[in-house]
Amino acid sequence: MPHDILHSPPRTAILKQVSLLFLMLWLGWGAMTTPVQAERIKDLATIQGVRANQLIGYSLVVGLDGTGDQTSQTPFTVQTIVSMLMQMGINLPPGTNLRLRNVAAVMVTASLPPFAQPGQVIDVTVSSMGNARSLRGGTLLMTPLKGADGQVYGMAQGNLLVGGFGASASGSQVQVNHLSVGRITGGATVERAVPVALGQDNVIRLELNSTDFSNTKRIVDAINGKFGTGTAAALDGRVIQVRTPEGSDQRVAFVADMESLNINPAPTYAKVIVNSRTGSVVMNQAATVDACAIAHGNLSVVISTEPVISQPGAFSSGQTVQAQRSTIEIRQESGMLTMVEGASLAEVVKALNAIGATPQDLLAILQAMKSAGALRADLEII
Repeated sequence: MPHDILHSPPRTAILKQVSLLFLMLWLGWGAMTTPVQAERIKDLATIQGVRANQLIGYSLVVGLDGTGDQTSQTPFTVQTIVSMLMQMGINLPPGTNLRLRNVAAVMVTASLPPFAQPGQVIDVTVSSMGNARSLRGGTLLMTPLKGADGQVYGMAQGNLLVGGFGASASGSQVQVNHLSVGRITGGATVERAVPVALGQDNVIRLELNSTDFSNTKRIVDAINGKFGTGTAAALDGRVIQVRTPEGSDQRVAFVADMESLNINPAPTYAKVIVNSRTGSVVMNQAATVDACAIAHGNLSVVISTEPVISQPGAFSSGQTVQAQRSTIEIRQESGMLTMVEGASLAEVVKALNAIGATPQDLLAILQAMKSAGALRADLEII
């Protein structure tokens, strides 16, 4: 008898998954309750203006073993080839239909690190933008790398390294890793430097990775305690203004010493992150709950289909007909009202696990607890 079941997988399998999830959360909670370790300022903040810049370029990869773009479906590849040949003094006859299989149109991306000077080399990533099956064994042609201002900051060229391989024969295909993206280590040469005004007017600004007034105050106190009162001043909850020595050599030594200072970070905001697609729940140490009662119950719908034989009457000209008869049954398990009392959300999670809550049930319960005011944390669903 065939059955169509419109509810979640068996409870045993679900509880095993939930138990594993909450075991990881419980172990993580135990790790979070350990004393806070001191962190360096360089791990909590960056210097304003000292940043990387993204570069991008468009070019061709040649020398592929028949795995390039199908030029009939990627006209921009043919246009690029014709334009490149014209720049080299080669004019194709009008109406020429190029059918190349060893060429692929690609986008080249790179990150220009701060203080990079002309002549230095940087790594580039080459990604296919057509329908090439593989870039393995290809060579990237000279590619200008431009910044957001349209200026050329580097030139890339070289042989690609693709971290994968594939093979196909007689309709069967095997592929390991990704074949349409490659990388060239040191494949681009910096042609123009990005000016960085470090210590202009003998002042630099520290920018915290996240806004936190407590950490801002602690960093200011640490810097002033090391280098003297008035060296650092907080501008807001994220930016700190620091006075530096005049000479460039002294300024670099000052920044190195300042970044190495250790502080004890303040407790973070109470927050719970819920991934609605995977059922993952991550909480920090500051998340707490008030006493509340939670009822849990499951509703399932079972549809059973069985064949029914209909026969004609005696001495009639009818035919035997097979039909289907469906039976719909609704099952609802009795909900259990559980009183939850605990200072930590981890204790609540353990209690919910005890009553057999699935990950999806947990998402709904956390939302309801937040609406009821029992969850003392920001709930963010991603």
